[in-house]
Amino acid sequence: MENKKALVIDDEQIVLDSVSKILTGENYEVDVSLSGRKGLEGAIQKDYDVVLTDIRMPDIGGMRVLRDIRRAKPSLPVVIITGYATVRSAVQAMKLGAADYLEKPFTPDQLLKAVASALEMASTQVPEEQELIHKQEMIKVLERAASDATFFTSLLEDAADALDEYDLTGPEKLALLTGDAEWIEEQIGPLTRSQRRWLEVRKSAEIW
Repeated sequence: MENKKALVIDDEQIVLDSVSKILTGENYEVDVSLSGRKGLEGAIQKDYDVVLTDIRMPDIGGMRVLRDIRRAKPSLPVVIITGYATVRSAVQAMKLGAADYLEKPFTPDQLLKAVASALEMASTQVPEEQELIHKQEMIKVLERAASDATFFTSLLEDAADALDEYDLTGPEKLALLTGDAEWIEEQIGPLTRSQRRWLEVRKSAEIW
C-alpha cells in the first residue's frame, strides 16, 4: 500500500521536526514548511493526503491556509495546530471546515489520532460546496456589519459564532471572516465602500 503523504506548516522548526519524526515513524511521507504562504502554495500544487497547519504565523495565518486549501481541494483534510491561547479559534476552525485540531504540546498518540481522524473524515464525507450558494444571506451580513458596530465587533471577537443565525456554508463564513473581498465580489458583484472597509479591517485584524 502506498504511503500517505502529509504536509506540515508551522513557523517553529521544533514543531516541524517533532511532527515529521512522529509521522515518518508511522510510514508517512512528510514535507514541511516554515512559511504559511509557501506551505499553502505547496498544498495546492502537490498531492497530499492531509495538511497540518499552525493557526498563527507571521505571513499568513492558518485560517487563510484552511480557506484556500478547501477552495482549491475541498476533499483535502486540514488539521489545525494551536497553542493554549488559540484553542477557541481552533474550535472555530472546525466549524469552518477543519478536520480536527491539535493543542501544543501534544503527544505522538494525540497527533496520530488527529491525523487518522482527518483521513477517515475525508474518506467518508462529501466535500462541502465551495461556490457561493446563499447570496442574499451574504448580503444581509455585509450590510449589517457595515452599519451595526455591535455586530461588527462580534464578528471580530466571536468569529463563526457571530454568524449562527445566518444560513451560510462553511466556505461562505470563511470568506467573510478572513475578509476575502475579492472572492465575495466575484460571487455577488461590487461591494460598497463601507462593506469593503469592514472586510479589510477583518482581514488585517488576524484575531484568531
